[in-house]
Amino acid sequence: MNTLLAEDRIEKEIELKAPRARVWRALTNHREFSEWFGVNLEGPFVPGGKTRGQLTVEGYQNLSLEMEVQKMEPENYFSYTWHPYAIEEGVDYSQETPTLVEFRLEDVTGGTRLRVTESGFSKVPEARRALAFRKNDEGWRIQLEDIAQHVAQNP
Repeated sequence: MNTLLAEDRIEKEIELKAPRARVWRALTNHREFSEWFGVNLEGPFVPGGKTRGQLTVEGYQNLSLEMEVQKMEPENYFSYTWHPYAIEEGVDYSQETPTLVEFRLEDVTGGTRLRVTESGFSKVPEARRALAFRKNDEGWRIQLEDIAQHVAQNP
């Protein structure tokens, strides 16, 4: 797994020992996404639509997240926007500019390369930008390990 850090974006990639169709399903089926991501999403991913759900990660179960799907190009590209590391109870993040999360899939020998990019941190309010960047950088490392484990255990 590689990481590229820049001021405005996080980029990570991993090679999964699973076919592209399998990785696509894990990313875009909201029930499968919920399993490996640690959230209980209420509805499916639909371009232009929003879905939300309660986090299931220990210590964060009192929080929910909302994602707005931007694009879905089957077995190739999936993107959504959200508010990064929006964990303070009672804070309204809706007026902040969200970051863009993009997943790109590519065939490699023996499986699929999955690249995730989260960009737009320069528009996160300065008071929480560095922490949101740091937490999401670590979070994406963990999430890529989680999806790898998910597709390996659920072929």
